[in-house]
Amino acid sequence: MGIFNKIKGLFNKDKHKGLVDKKQKNPKKKDSTLKDEALVTEEPILSDYPVVEEVPVVEEEVPVVEEEVPVVEEEVSAVEEEVPVVEEEVPVVEEEVSTVEEEVPAVENRREKLDIGLKKTKDSFFGKLAKTIAGKSRIDTSILDDIEEALITSDIGVETSLKIIEKLEDRVEKEKYINSSEVYDFLKEEISLLMHPSQKNDFSNKKPYVIMIVGVNGVGKTTTIGKLAYQLKKQGKKVMLGAADTFRAAAIDQLVVWAKRIGVDIVKQEIGSDPASVCYDTLQSAKANNVDVVIIDTAGRLHNKINLMNELTKIKKVMSKIVPDSPHDVMLILDASTGQNAIEQAKQFTNATNVSSISLTKLDGTAKGGVIIGISNQFKIPVRYIGIGEGIEDLQEFKKKDFIDSLFS
Repeated sequence: MGIFNKIKGLFNKDKHKGLVDKKQKNPKKKDSTLKDEALVTEEPILSDYPVVEEVPVVEEEVPVVEEEVPVVEEEVSAVEEEVPVVEEEVPVVEEEVSTVEEEVPAVENRREKLDIGLKKTKDSFFGKLAKTIAGKSRIDTSILDDIEEALITSDIGVETSLKIIEKLEDRVEKEKYINSSEVYDFLKEEISLLMHPSQKNDFSNKKPYVIMIVGVNGVGKTTTIGKLAYQLKKQGKKVMLGAADTFRAAAIDQLVVWAKRIGVDIVKQEIGSDPASVCYDTLQSAKANNVDVVIIDTAGRLHNKINLMNELTKIKKVMSKIVPDSPHDVMLILDASTGQNAIEQAKQFTNATNVSSISLTKLDGTAKGGVIIGISNQFKIPVRYIGIGEGIEDLQEFKKKDFIDSLFS
């Protein structure tokens, strides 16, 4: 038994050793256990979130970016601060504008205003002549046709142009030699001889002195009446207006505006009233109020309407019953910018009534001012006034010498 027990002990020892070796060779179960234990031990580590600890670092950088924003805003304000510099320059421009406006009243001289008013006509008239005789050292009959064409196209008129050319032909034939400068002197001399002498109204022996204004619509009748009344009042005359253009309400209203503007009396009736009745009332009132000058506006008749033209005769008969020999001046208003049409209007009006004077308006806005030469020569009627601007002072008494000197200056 003792031996048996020893053998048994050895066997158990070997068995135990085998179990140990077996566990070492197959540690899977134990590793799994360890792994589970490791997971258990790592949970507290994940719960600490060491990555989260870096978030404040990122958040701390945000204020750094925000602190840079004022730097950008400061640059914007720097740009905005430059704007007042531009605004400070604006008064300088305004001062220059006022300087230009102050220069307008500086043209006080009558001759200067005339030169400015005739500039377009002068440029056109001499421009055409210059092209005709440019480079010519001698003017002969071969270029007289070109000179004639230049005169006609300058709105002097065919009849007047032919008279000038005939005189020029005679001179060329006699002298055999004439240069361009002599042509200008010749034209100046001949135009002066052809134009009717200037005349002024004589207010001394007639009171009231009656002026009847005639002309077609649109030529500037109402404006001329207003400017003329203003001039006469400045001369110390007591002036009254008569609104006998009863066919247009606008004509009456415009004349009322002018009367208020210059401070003179006006007689008017309702639209559609008899024009002769208005003239009658105007002269009655003028005599009662010791008026010096009466200016009667008439309807703007078309010069080809004979029946309307005949009404002028009726008006004249009615006025003569109140003031003998009136009207003392039948003034025809013509628009210089219409050129040859102004000559045609003058023909029709002189045939229908006794036109005693002519006034030409809008000379400053046209190159056709040469028409004044043809009208004065052809109808032998004195030109009384010329309009050389829109201002109330821009109606001038026509003086032939001043006109020709300005045209050839």
